[in-house]
Amino acid sequence: MYTVKEVAKIIGLTEHTIRFYTDKELVPSVKRDKNNNRLFDEESVNWLTGVKYLRDCGMPLEAVKEYVELCLEGDATIDQRYQIILQQQEAARAQMEEAKRRLEYMEKKAELYRGIAERRIPDRMNPANWPVKSVG
Repeated sequence: MYTVKEVAKIIGLTEHTIRFYTDKELVPSVKRDKNNNRLFDEESVNWLTGVKYLRDCGMPLEAVKEYVELCLEGDATIDQRYQIILQQQEAARAQMEEAKRRLEYMEKKAELYRGIAERRIPDRMNPANWPVKSVG
């Protein structure tokens, strides 16, 4: 059996996060000792690892909870779990496209700054150098 501190080192989560996940009932096999301290066996470490991976992929806590509950119901829920994974895959794809757009924008900005730093173009990036527009 492992303590929260030991599990934190094993799987790379903070102790606070492990307590949070267990309080949210995302680790169904966690045990308690006589002092109500959490104790983890190999199965509960596996559950925590699975939750960590899903969260690392950006899956919302509610979806992770649903996924865990479906896992506990067994093989009859494989199609439902598959759908959750497909939804998360699509969300990750959309995030990747947005990240590509942000990267392209930053690359253009960096190129402009390179030109400014090399004195090839004037500094039009600094609002202090923008022409004053009259209001009204």
